[in-house]
Amino acid sequence: MTPETHRFADDGAIPNSPLPVLVYHGVEAAADAGSCEALFGANGWGGQWRSQILYEHHFHSTAHEALGIAAGRASVMLGGPGGERFEVRAGDVLVLPAGTGHCRLESSEDLLVVGAYPPGQAWDMRYGDPGEHDEVLANIAAVALPQTDPVLGPDGPLVELWR
Repeated sequence: MTPETHRFADDGAIPNSPLPVLVYHGVEAAADAGSCEALFGANGWGGQWRSQILYEHHFHSTAHEALGIAAGRASVMLGGPGGERFEVRAGDVLVLPAGTGHCRLESSEDLLVVGAYPPGQAWDMRYGDPGEHDEVLANIAAVALPQTDPVLGPDGPLVELWR
């Protein structure tokens, strides 16, 4: 399974990342919340939660994030207000490097997302305040690269693409 890769530029508010966003479509092992949690956990990604994606543009400067679409469908914007719109549905997984802007544009009523993070990483909430830009760039530079891909493990494409 090969993910799509996408890169987004720093717009002065949303820093994004030089690392590519990975978009996996049709991951059978992520087609419901329990199996998505098991998949992420088996590949070393923890700190899991179940909820939805915020409607507000935001990013995390202290952690990389995996988002598994466990039910429903959504239109999401990645890369900040000037980014790109993506259509995702149950079984899709987004892997966002620290700094990547994201928000939900619209969704089905049954949308359920499972989030997870590499070991030792705790997320913060940032909304693109230009006054925090230097601080978040320093935070992002200090975030360790994961040792495993949340979907395909230690031999997954993330390991090579993010080095």
